[in-house]
Amino acid sequence: MNRKYIAVTGTLMVLVFACSRKLPGDNVQTDAGIFAGFQQPGNFPVPVYHFETNPVTKEGFELGRKLFYEPRLSRNSTISCGSCHIQSSAFTQHGHDVSHGIDDRLGSRNAPPIMNLAWSPLLMWDGGIFDLDLQPVAPITSHEEMDETVANVVSKLQALPQYRVLFKKAFGTEQINTGNLMKALSQFMVMCVSSRAKYDSVMRKEGNAAFTPEEAAGRKLVSEKCGGCHREPLFTDGTFRNNGIGIGANDDQGRFAVTLRPEDRYLFKVPSLRNLAYTAPYMHDGRFYTLEAVLDHYSTGIKDTPNLDPLLPAGGIALTAGERKEILAFLNTLNDRAFITDKRLAEQ
Repeated sequence: MNRKYIAVTGTLMVLVFACSRKLPGDNVQTDAGIFAGFQQPGNFPVPVYHFETNPVTKEGFELGRKLFYEPRLSRNSTISCGSCHIQSSAFTQHGHDVSHGIDDRLGSRNAPPIMNLAWSPLLMWDGGIFDLDLQPVAPITSHEEMDETVANVVSKLQALPQYRVLFKKAFGTEQINTGNLMKALSQFMVMCVSSRAKYDSVMRKEGNAAFTPEEAAGRKLVSEKCGGCHREPLFTDGTFRNNGIGIGANDDQGRFAVTLRPEDRYLFKVPSLRNLAYTAPYMHDGRFYTLEAVLDHYSTGIKDTPNLDPLLPAGGIALTAGERKEILAFLNTLNDRAFITDKRLAEQ
């Protein structure tokens, strides 16, 4: 979801967990069997989302999933969250350089993937939202995206008996309010965990999983040349950087719109390298349609600007044809087909 906006205010409490991988909402017995709830993958760090204020339950997750695919969240009931965040594209809007919203209006940014958000303390390309429970307000109220008000959304849902029943099951009351609406959406989004790629199987020593020599060489290259920003296992450090891409067509100034600090002009969030096979085009404005074009940028296309990230050499990152091939081979191990075909996350 992408738009220029004034940062939504709120409070984000950092969650402190014990060593256990199980989190609130795990192992709830249901008629259909065991609902596992949110679980921390064995090779992932402790998440930062505040589960103590919003534990994932079967009822909350299912309500959040229904809301995620609910077009009534938009002004004319034509656009849902799932319109711009498509599961088969790792919850991006595949093929669109910038997002297409209500009345086919164009946004200013490429729709980022909804993936591993429980580990993301700052959201959106510019970090303007710092609590997942507040994030849906931005697309709902954006002129280019859903062009609605939260109050109207609540009124529309309150008028539907099916939603009153679902909110009662999830939160104990038929009275729908903004807080529970946002919490339900968060319960769905934190369950969008991508952790079943080949890379993860190798890291967790599952079965006989192993990198090929080419993939192993690629991992070493990514660690050496890209790892300062794209840190394992999430393959992003969550920071905001100027990667020498230059000014785009709409002069999006990135994090500066949030902080108003001159040094933050043209800084954007470091995206994850996971699921790149499904999420083209790339960069905040979707200007590159292939990974080869991305590698070309980092090799020869970096523009030397006053606040270019110090980890990037102005002359580019030297890569041989063989090294490029090895990097691409490793990046393929980060593609998680189980994630994009997980029926739990699909529209029901």
